[in-house]
Amino acid sequence: MTVTTAPDAPLLQVGTLTKTFGGFTALDNISVDIRKGERFGLIGPNGSGKTTLINCISGALRPQTGSVVFCGEDITQLPPHLRARRGIARSFQIPRPFKSMTVLENLMVGLDFATVGSSLPEEDVAMSILTRMGLAAKAGAPTDTLSQVELRKMELARAMAVRPKLLISDEAMAGLSSSEVDEVLDLLISLGEEDITIIMIEHIMQAVMRFSERVMCLDAGKIIAIGAPAEVMANKRVQEAYLGT
Repeated sequence: MTVTTAPDAPLLQVGTLTKTFGGFTALDNISVDIRKGERFGLIGPNGSGKTTLINCISGALRPQTGSVVFCGEDITQLPPHLRARRGIARSFQIPRPFKSMTVLENLMVGLDFATVGSSLPEEDVAMSILTRMGLAAKAGAPTDTLSQVELRKMELARAMAVRPKLLISDEAMAGLSSSEVDEVLDLLISLGEEDITIIMIEHIMQAVMRFSERVMCLDAGKIIAIGAPAEVMANKRVQEAYLGT
């Protein structure tokens, strides 16, 4: 189903989304619009509904009620692979590469799946992405030889292989050192400058503040604040729920 939208309509429109698991409400009437090219931070304590929300956006879960509209199309009932073909990509907090393959071969899997829209050979496209991520020298390396920060970069590279309009980055900096956090953060910001819309789920507040144009905080499945980063961080409900103050 295609939804008629104005030329300046949001890239992603989440409307009154509710998701329950038995008697537990993980998302309670969530509505948010995200514009094209926006860098959007998603925060909240553990169990607040962040992962459930991105699972509903990416298609891993279906909501009981509400809608997900992407590029003017209602995709609420579409499976994940069809959402990926429309331009929604997701990286995971714990990278799970194909361990029997090299870094380059891991990327080729994504390129084989995606509609690349390029006249270049797929291997050239893959090498271009690896160069972009600072991993060109590791193209022929087995994935089990990569460091933690290299694994996180490869996870982002695999997401980029589907040429996303929307990239969902799920705690890509968890467990990294300060300098490694800066490396990954610089990569995400540079991707945002290329008109890729990015939703970043992160607990490292310094990274959230530097990255985000807007921040949304969830708690117990509800939106408790949304707005400019400094405004959200100053919100007393956010401090109580997320920062424990």
